[in-house]
Amino acid sequence: MSAANQIPDQCRHIAVSAENHLSIESGPTPTPGAEEILIKVHSAGINRADLLQRKGLYPPPPDASPIMGLEVAGTIQAIGKNVRTWQVGDSVCALTHGGGYADYAVAPMSQCMPIPNGFSKGEAAALPEALLTNWHNLFQRAELKPGEKVLIHGGASGMGTMGVMICATLGAEVYTTAGSNEKCRALEARGATRAINYKTEDFEAVLTEMGLNNRINVILDMIGGDYIQKNLNIAAPEARIVNIAYMQGFKAEVNFAPLLMKRITMTGSTLRAQTFAQKAVMVQEIMEHIYPHLESGRIKPIIDSIYPLEQVEQAHGHMEGGQHMGKIIIKI
Repeated sequence: MSAANQIPDQCRHIAVSAENHLSIESGPTPTPGAEEILIKVHSAGINRADLLQRKGLYPPPPDASPIMGLEVAGTIQAIGKNVRTWQVGDSVCALTHGGGYADYAVAPMSQCMPIPNGFSKGEAAALPEALLTNWHNLFQRAELKPGEKVLIHGGASGMGTMGVMICATLGAEVYTTAGSNEKCRALEARGATRAINYKTEDFEAVLTEMGLNNRINVILDMIGGDYIQKNLNIAAPEARIVNIAYMQGFKAEVNFAPLLMKRITMTGSTLRAQTFAQKAVMVQEIMEHIYPHLESGRIKPIIDSIYPLEQVEQAHGHMEGGQHMGKIIIKI
Protein backbone atom coordinates (compact mmCIF):
# COMPACT_ATOMS: atom_id res chain seq x y z
CA MET A 1 0.00 0.00 0.00
CA SER A 2 1.29 3.43 -0.98
CA ALA A 3 0.31 6.29 1.33
CA ALA A 4 0.50 10.08 1.10
CA ASN A 5 1.28 10.76 4.74
CA GLN A 6 0.60 9.47 8.19
CA ILE A 7 -2.94 8.10 8.20
CA PRO A 8 -4.54 7.92 11.66
CA ASP A 9 -5.37 4.51 13.09
CA GLN A 10 -8.80 5.78 14.13
CA CYS A 11 -11.27 8.04 12.33
CA ARG A 12 -14.79 9.36 12.81
CA HIS A 13 -17.86 7.76 11.28
CA ILE A 14 -21.63 7.95 11.70
CA ALA A 15 -23.22 5.17 13.75
CA VAL A 16 -26.89 4.23 14.23
CA SER A 17 -28.14 3.66 17.78
CA ALA A 18 -30.71 1.07 18.83
CA GLU A 19 -33.21 3.95 18.97
CA ASN A 20 -32.39 4.79 15.34
CA HIS A 21 -30.52 7.99 16.21
CA LEU A 22 -27.32 9.00 14.47
CA SER A 23 -24.11 9.91 16.27
CA ILE A 24 -20.42 10.36 15.59
CA GLU A 25 -18.20 7.53 16.82
CA SER A 26 -14.58 6.55 16.33
CA GLY A 27 -13.39 3.31 14.79
CA PRO A 28 -10.49 1.81 12.85
CA THR A 29 -9.52 3.66 9.69
CA PRO A 30 -10.23 1.31 6.77
CA THR A 31 -7.32 -0.20 4.84
CA PRO A 32 -7.59 -0.47 1.06
CA GLY A 33 -7.39 -3.90 -0.54
CA ALA A 34 -5.18 -4.68 -3.49
CA GLU A 35 -7.52 -3.02 -6.02
CA GLU A 36 -8.96 -0.34 -3.75
CA ILE A 37 -8.10 3.23 -2.87
CA LEU A 38 -8.40 5.03 0.45
CA ILE A 39 -10.07 8.43 0.19
CA LYS A 40 -9.90 11.22 2.73
CA VAL A 41 -13.53 12.24 2.45
CA HIS A 42 -14.38 15.87 1.90
CA SER A 43 -18.09 15.40 1.10
CA ALA A 44 -20.58 12.54 0.93
CA GLY A 45 -23.91 12.36 -0.87
CA ILE A 46 -27.11 11.35 0.92
CA ASN A 47 -29.33 8.82 -0.81
CA ARG A 48 -32.71 7.38 0.06
CA ALA A 49 -30.98 4.01 0.39
CA ASP A 50 -29.17 5.43 3.43
CA LEU A 51 -32.49 6.22 5.08
CA LEU A 52 -33.72 2.69 4.40
CA GLN A 53 -30.49 1.16 5.70
CA ARG A 54 -30.78 3.23 8.87
CA LYS A 55 -34.23 1.73 9.46
CA GLY A 56 -33.03 -1.82 8.78
CA LEU A 57 -34.99 -2.04 5.52
CA TYR A 58 -32.00 -2.16 3.15
CA PRO A 59 -29.23 -4.14 4.82
CA PRO A 60 -25.77 -3.85 3.26
CA PRO A 61 -24.32 -6.90 1.47
CA PRO A 62 -22.17 -9.18 3.64
CA ASP A 63 -18.94 -7.86 2.09
CA ALA A 64 -19.91 -4.17 2.45
CA SER A 65 -19.14 -1.69 5.18
CA PRO A 66 -21.97 -1.45 7.74
CA ILE A 67 -21.46 2.33 7.81
CA MET A 68 -23.88 4.33 5.66
CA GLY A 69 -22.74 6.35 2.66
CA LEU A 70 -22.61 5.20 -0.96
CA GLU A 71 -20.79 8.08 -2.66
CA VAL A 72 -18.00 10.43 -1.70
CA ALA A 73 -15.57 12.99 -3.06
CA GLY A 74 -12.14 13.70 -1.66
CA THR A 75 -8.43 13.10 -2.00
CA ILE A 76 -6.66 9.76 -2.39
CA GLN A 77 -4.54 9.02 0.69
CA ALA A 78 -3.42 5.46 -0.09
CA ILE A 79 -3.69 2.92 -2.91
CA GLY A 80 -3.68 -0.87 -3.04
CA LYS A 81 -0.77 -2.78 -4.52
CA ASN A 82 -2.54 -3.45 -7.84
CA VAL A 83 -3.78 0.10 -8.44
CA ARG A 84 -2.17 1.67 -11.50
CA THR A 85 -4.79 4.13 -12.69
CA TRP A 86 -4.76 6.40 -9.65
CA GLN A 87 -2.09 8.04 -7.54
CA VAL A 88 -1.92 9.33 -4.00
CA GLY A 89 -3.01 12.98 -4.01
CA ASP A 90 -5.51 12.65 -6.86
CA SER A 91 -8.92 14.26 -6.34
CA VAL A 92 -11.73 11.81 -7.06
CA CYS A 93 -15.39 11.09 -6.60
CA ALA A 94 -16.32 7.47 -6.05
CA LEU A 95 -19.12 4.99 -5.61
CA THR A 96 -18.26 3.22 -2.37
CA HIS A 97 -19.34 -0.17 -1.08
CA GLY A 98 -20.69 1.60 1.99
CA GLY A 99 -18.67 3.58 4.51
CA GLY A 100 -19.00 7.06 3.03
CA TYR A 101 -20.21 8.79 6.21
CA ALA A 102 -16.69 8.88 7.63
CA ASP A 103 -13.39 10.76 7.59
CA TYR A 104 -11.88 8.00 5.43
CA ALA A 105 -13.55 5.56 3.04
CA VAL A 106 -12.35 2.88 0.64
CA ALA A 107 -13.62 2.37 -2.88
CA PRO A 108 -12.80 -0.04 -5.72
CA MET A 109 -10.44 1.67 -8.14
CA SER A 110 -12.85 0.90 -11.00
CA GLN A 111 -15.63 2.90 -9.30
CA CYS A 112 -13.63 6.10 -9.04
CA MET A 113 -13.91 9.06 -11.39
CA PRO A 114 -11.96 12.31 -11.66
CA ILE A 115 -13.61 15.45 -10.35
CA PRO A 116 -14.76 17.38 -13.45
CA ASN A 117 -13.17 20.72 -14.21
CA GLY A 118 -14.87 23.54 -12.34
CA PHE A 119 -16.61 21.23 -9.85
CA SER A 120 -16.25 21.61 -6.10
CA LYS A 121 -15.85 18.44 -4.06
CA GLY A 122 -19.37 19.00 -2.74
CA GLU A 123 -20.75 19.00 -6.27
CA ALA A 124 -18.62 15.99 -7.20
CA ALA A 125 -20.02 14.00 -4.26
CA ALA A 126 -23.44 14.33 -5.92
CA LEU A 127 -22.30 12.52 -9.07
CA PRO A 128 -21.52 8.80 -8.60
CA GLU A 129 -24.85 7.33 -7.48
CA ALA A 130 -26.94 9.50 -9.80
CA LEU A 131 -24.69 8.97 -12.80
CA LEU A 132 -24.48 5.20 -12.48
CA THR A 133 -28.16 4.71 -11.64
CA ASN A 134 -29.36 6.86 -14.52
CA TRP A 135 -26.90 5.45 -17.03
CA HIS A 136 -27.57 1.85 -16.13
CA ASN A 137 -31.36 2.08 -16.08
CA LEU A 138 -32.03 4.56 -18.87
CA PHE A 139 -29.30 3.68 -21.32
CA GLN A 140 -28.14 0.13 -20.55
CA ARG A 141 -31.44 -1.44 -19.52
CA ALA A 142 -33.98 0.73 -21.38
CA GLU A 143 -31.65 1.55 -24.31
CA LEU A 144 -32.99 5.10 -24.59
CA LYS A 145 -32.18 6.60 -27.98
CA PRO A 146 -32.01 10.21 -29.24
CA GLY A 147 -35.43 11.44 -30.32
CA GLU A 148 -37.36 9.10 -28.03
CA LYS A 149 -39.75 10.37 -25.37
CA VAL A 150 -38.82 9.60 -21.76
CA LEU A 151 -40.83 10.13 -18.57
CA ILE A 152 -38.82 10.45 -15.35
CA HIS A 153 -40.79 10.32 -12.10
CA GLY A 154 -39.41 12.02 -8.99
CA GLY A 155 -37.76 14.63 -11.17
CA ALA A 156 -36.80 16.95 -8.30
CA SER A 157 -34.69 14.33 -6.51
CA GLY A 158 -30.94 14.19 -6.92
CA MET A 159 -31.46 11.19 -9.19
CA GLY A 160 -34.27 12.82 -11.14
CA THR A 161 -32.62 16.18 -11.73
CA MET A 162 -29.51 14.45 -13.08
CA GLY A 163 -31.63 12.15 -15.25
CA VAL A 164 -33.51 15.07 -16.79
CA MET A 165 -30.27 16.84 -17.72
CA ILE A 166 -28.57 13.72 -19.08
CA CYS A 167 -31.53 12.68 -21.23
CA ALA A 168 -32.09 16.17 -22.62
CA THR A 169 -28.38 16.58 -23.36
CA LEU A 170 -28.21 13.26 -25.19
CA GLY A 171 -31.17 14.14 -27.40
CA ALA A 172 -34.26 12.65 -25.76
CA GLU A 173 -37.58 14.50 -25.31
CA VAL A 174 -37.99 14.62 -21.54
CA TYR A 175 -41.15 14.68 -19.41
CA THR A 176 -41.07 14.53 -15.63
CA THR A 177 -43.12 14.79 -12.43
CA ALA A 178 -42.36 16.87 -9.33
CA GLY A 179 -44.17 18.14 -6.25
CA SER A 180 -44.45 21.90 -6.79
CA ASN A 181 -44.82 24.43 -9.57
CA GLU A 182 -41.47 25.93 -8.62
CA LYS A 183 -39.73 22.58 -9.00
CA CYS A 184 -41.50 21.95 -12.29
CA ARG A 185 -40.36 25.26 -13.78
CA ALA A 186 -36.80 24.61 -12.60
CA LEU A 187 -36.82 21.20 -14.33
CA GLU A 188 -38.12 22.74 -17.53
CA ALA A 189 -35.28 25.27 -17.37
CA ARG A 190 -32.88 22.31 -17.26
CA GLY A 191 -34.22 20.52 -20.29
CA ALA A 192 -37.63 19.00 -19.56
CA THR A 193 -40.21 19.66 -22.27
CA ARG A 194 -42.97 19.50 -19.65
CA ALA A 195 -42.79 18.97 -15.89
CA ILE A 196 -46.04 17.92 -14.23
CA ASN A 197 -46.98 18.86 -10.67
CA TYR A 198 -48.19 15.53 -9.31
CA LYS A 199 -49.89 17.25 -6.36
CA THR A 200 -52.27 19.21 -8.60
CA GLU A 201 -52.18 17.30 -11.90
CA ASP A 202 -52.55 13.70 -13.05
CA PHE A 203 -49.58 12.91 -15.26
CA GLU A 204 -51.53 10.40 -17.34
CA ALA A 205 -54.27 12.95 -18.03
CA VAL A 206 -51.78 15.73 -18.83
CA LEU A 207 -49.81 13.61 -21.26
CA THR A 208 -53.00 12.35 -22.87
CA GLU A 209 -54.21 15.93 -23.35
CA MET A 210 -50.86 16.71 -24.99
CA GLY A 211 -51.44 13.92 -27.51
CA LEU A 212 -48.80 11.70 -25.94
CA ASN A 213 -50.97 8.75 -24.88
CA ASN A 214 -49.27 5.57 -26.14
CA ARG A 215 -46.22 7.61 -27.19
CA ILE A 216 -43.87 7.51 -24.17
CA ASN A 217 -40.98 5.21 -25.10
CA VAL A 218 -39.14 4.95 -21.76
CA ILE A 219 -40.33 5.46 -18.17
CA LEU A 220 -38.07 5.61 -15.12
CA ASP A 221 -40.17 5.14 -11.99
CA MET A 222 -39.18 5.33 -8.34
CA ILE A 223 -42.76 5.76 -7.06
CA GLY A 224 -44.65 2.53 -7.70
CA GLY A 225 -48.16 2.18 -6.24
CA ASP A 226 -50.85 3.47 -8.61
CA TYR A 227 -48.14 4.84 -10.93
CA ILE A 228 -47.58 1.26 -12.14
CA GLN A 229 -50.95 1.18 -13.92
CA LYS A 230 -50.66 4.72 -15.22
CA ASN A 231 -47.21 3.96 -16.64
CA LEU A 232 -48.60 0.96 -18.53
CA ASN A 233 -51.50 3.03 -19.83
CA ILE A 234 -49.37 5.90 -21.16
CA ALA A 235 -46.52 3.80 -22.57
CA ALA A 236 -45.91 3.45 -26.29
CA PRO A 237 -45.82 0.14 -28.15
CA GLU A 238 -42.45 -1.53 -27.44
CA ALA A 239 -41.92 0.85 -24.48
CA ARG A 240 -39.46 0.06 -21.70
CA ILE A 241 -40.46 0.73 -18.08
CA VAL A 242 -37.72 0.59 -15.43
CA ASN A 243 -38.52 0.61 -11.71
CA ILE A 244 -35.76 1.63 -9.30
CA ALA A 245 -37.84 2.11 -6.12
CA TYR A 246 -41.40 1.85 -4.84
CA MET A 247 -41.95 4.85 -2.57
CA GLN A 248 -45.72 4.35 -2.66
CA GLY A 249 -45.45 0.64 -1.98
CA PHE A 250 -44.38 -2.62 -3.57
CA LYS A 251 -47.92 -3.88 -4.03
CA ALA A 252 -50.62 -2.72 -6.43
CA GLU A 253 -53.59 -4.14 -8.29
CA VAL A 254 -52.63 -3.93 -11.95
CA ASN A 255 -54.35 -4.67 -15.25
CA PHE A 256 -51.52 -6.07 -17.35
CA ALA A 257 -53.46 -6.10 -20.61
CA PRO A 258 -51.54 -3.03 -21.92
CA LEU A 259 -48.28 -4.89 -21.36
CA LEU A 260 -49.45 -7.65 -23.70
CA MET A 261 -51.15 -5.46 -26.27
CA LYS A 262 -48.25 -2.99 -26.53
CA ARG A 263 -45.43 -5.51 -26.01
CA ILE A 264 -44.03 -3.45 -23.13
CA THR A 265 -40.84 -4.47 -21.34
CA MET A 266 -40.94 -4.01 -17.56
CA THR A 267 -37.72 -4.33 -15.61
CA GLY A 268 -36.05 -3.01 -12.48
CA SER A 269 -32.77 -2.87 -10.66
CA THR A 270 -30.84 -1.75 -7.62
CA LEU A 271 -27.30 -0.54 -8.05
CA ARG A 272 -25.75 -1.89 -4.86
CA ALA A 273 -26.44 -5.55 -5.62
CA GLN A 274 -24.55 -5.48 -8.90
CA THR A 275 -20.98 -6.67 -9.23
CA PHE A 276 -17.92 -4.45 -9.26
CA ALA A 277 -17.33 -5.62 -12.85
CA GLN A 278 -20.78 -4.43 -13.91
CA LYS A 279 -20.26 -1.08 -12.21
CA ALA A 280 -16.84 -0.75 -13.85
CA VAL A 281 -18.50 -0.97 -17.27
CA MET A 282 -20.98 1.73 -16.23
CA VAL A 283 -18.11 4.00 -15.17
CA GLN A 284 -16.26 3.44 -18.45
CA GLU A 285 -19.34 4.29 -20.50
CA ILE A 286 -20.13 7.34 -18.35
CA MET A 287 -16.59 8.61 -18.85
CA GLU A 288 -17.10 8.31 -22.61
CA HIS A 289 -20.65 9.60 -23.01
CA ILE A 290 -21.39 11.86 -20.02
CA TYR A 291 -18.11 13.29 -18.76
CA PRO A 292 -17.53 15.57 -21.76
CA HIS A 293 -20.84 17.28 -20.89
CA LEU A 294 -19.84 17.58 -17.24
CA GLU A 295 -16.53 19.12 -18.26
CA SER A 296 -18.29 21.60 -20.55
CA GLY A 297 -20.78 22.59 -17.85
CA ARG A 298 -23.80 21.42 -19.86
CA ILE A 299 -24.64 18.96 -17.08
CA LYS A 300 -24.13 19.97 -13.46
CA PRO A 301 -25.78 18.57 -10.33
CA ILE A 302 -28.25 20.68 -8.41
CA ILE A 303 -27.17 20.95 -4.78
CA ASP A 304 -30.12 21.50 -2.48
CA SER A 305 -28.18 21.89 0.77
CA ILE A 306 -24.93 21.05 2.54
CA TYR A 307 -24.87 19.90 6.17
CA PRO A 308 -21.84 19.43 8.42
CA LEU A 309 -21.23 15.89 9.62
CA GLU A 310 -22.54 16.83 13.06
CA GLN A 311 -25.96 17.58 11.52
CA VAL A 312 -26.37 14.37 9.52
CA GLU A 313 -29.59 13.54 11.38
CA GLN A 314 -31.10 16.87 10.30
CA ALA A 315 -29.95 16.14 6.75
CA HIS A 316 -31.82 12.82 6.81
CA GLY A 317 -34.90 14.58 8.14
CA HIS A 318 -34.70 17.10 5.32
CA MET A 319 -34.70 14.29 2.76
CA GLU A 320 -37.57 12.49 4.47
CA GLY A 321 -39.59 15.73 4.39
CA GLY A 322 -39.47 15.67 0.60
CA GLN A 323 -39.11 19.42 0.12
CA HIS A 324 -35.61 19.29 -1.34
CA MET A 325 -34.69 19.98 -4.95
CA GLY A 326 -31.55 18.16 -6.05
CA LYS A 327 -28.89 16.60 -3.88
CA ILE A 328 -28.32 16.84 -0.13
CA ILE A 329 -24.63 16.71 0.80
CA ILE A 330 -22.74 16.08 4.04
CA LYS A 331 -19.47 17.98 4.43
CA ILE A 332 -17.06 15.85 6.38
